[in-house]
Amino acid sequence: MFTPTADKLMPDLTPRQELVVLARALWREGYNDHLAGHITVNLGDGTLLCNPWLLTWAELRPSQVLRIDLDGRVVEGDWPVPLGIPLHLELHKLRTDVGWAVHNHPLFGTVWADLAEVPPILDQSSALGGGTLALVDEYEGPVNDAASARRAVEQMGGASMALLAGHGVFVLAGSARAVHQRAVALEQRCQHAWYARAAGGSGASRVPQAFIDLVARSDGEGFLGFWEAAVRAELAAHPDLLD
Repeated sequence: MFTPTADKLMPDLTPRQELVVLARALWREGYNDHLAGHITVNLGDGTLLCNPWLLTWAELRPSQVLRIDLDGRVVEGDWPVPLGIPLHLELHKLRTDVGWAVHNHPLFGTVWADLAEVPPILDQSSALGGGTLALVDEYEGPVNDAASARRAVEQMGGASMALLAGHGVFVLAGSARAVHQRAVALEQRCQHAWYARAAGGSGASRVPQAFIDLVARSDGEGFLGFWEAAVRAELAAHPDLLD
């Protein structure tokens, strides 16, 4: 009998390869605001992996991934650091529990951030990333300002996702699998809530609150197969991506 395990569903990936596949998979999910967006991976040694400035997530390759220190200086790599990286630097300084962090401006998440309103969870799939969602009034300074970035992270508290008012979204987790699931579920939550409101719905959820509370306590790691399917799709579209 087949027993599903991650190693049977996709190849082993290095952290650099995971970052690239994550970026490309999320681009397909709407995290595709041109050159905007940053992904960081905490390596646990005082350095982070991150995507570089000047490349879209759809064209990123493992050889282009940077390694930087917590002051934003390039340790390995030949590309410039993203302009808004202070948000990630301050996050990783303040919250050492966070392994992966994703920031971008997906359409529906950004609309709710523009409204400075947290959308309801209207269906089960919109809750599957787990974690809690905070609204952060971020604009107290430019995106490359460390003090402003620190205040935004402090306003998040212990939340695992944030709508950055007038800006975009910030999604945190312990692994590529979890942050992918969380980011996809967040954008789906925002999209479905917007469509339901446009259709004249009341905004009341029919999903039992007990289910929403249960899923909110999860770390996003439990949905085996979701991330692996996204990896296979990217490798099928770009067979040489890991070379």
